[in-house]
Amino acid sequence: MTRPIIGITTYVEPASWGVWRDIPAALLPYSYVRQVADAGGLPMLVPPLPEDATPEDVREVLGRLDGLLLSGGVDVEPERYGAEPHPSVQAPRRDRDGSELDLARESAAAGLPVLGVCRGMQVMAVAAGGDLVQHLPDLVGNDSHLETPGTYGRHEVRIEPGTRLADVLGERVEVATYHHQGVGQHPGLNATAWADDGLLEAFEDPAAVFRIGVQWHPEVGEDPRLFQALVEAARARG
Repeated sequence: MTRPIIGITTYVEPASWGVWRDIPAALLPYSYVRQVADAGGLPMLVPPLPEDATPEDVREVLGRLDGLLLSGGVDVEPERYGAEPHPSVQAPRRDRDGSELDLARESAAAGLPVLGVCRGMQVMAVAAGGDLVQHLPDLVGNDSHLETPGTYGRHEVRIEPGTRLADVLGERVEVATYHHQGVGQHPGLNATAWADDGLLEAFEDPAAVFRIGVQWHPEVGEDPRLFQALVEAARARG
């Protein structure tokens, strides 16, 4: 196998093109596609599955992929982890929540290489039976992880030595940040990176060859190493 197929989950949002306005569309920032392609993978967009999709349907989709990237986006509905919504929580995308939680669970069971980005990391945590911190300023006391709407911030993260993530990125790296929520509990997933304020920034499955969630946005930066690692893990599995 020379170019493994990497599925990338998509947003579902109103979109406009030509004479068409606010048409519901499955879409994705092209930076995800570019990063996967530049890393040697074949990107394949995965829209939310139908509401009546069965576990077998989910496994059929994953069976056509060599790796999976759970992309960023709006907040996971708090009901998914048994919580009442904070006033800051965004309107839910229930079709996307249900589909991606199923994809996260089934990909873990199948041993498929997975990278979760921002919301994708949060999806992985909820799928594992964990929960989320719904509004980080209540925890850290400031807006440092999302200072300006529509603009990515920058900060450094510290990575635990000896982890899979450290093998890829080293023990300290600057990242692009844009999130007002974070991961709380994350059963079965080992914490591997933190911001200087102590916020959890990454975890990984110690039993998997490559199953990593990062709270930051590597797709908007110039560092390709996480995408290269995902593609290499997918290639090796094939």
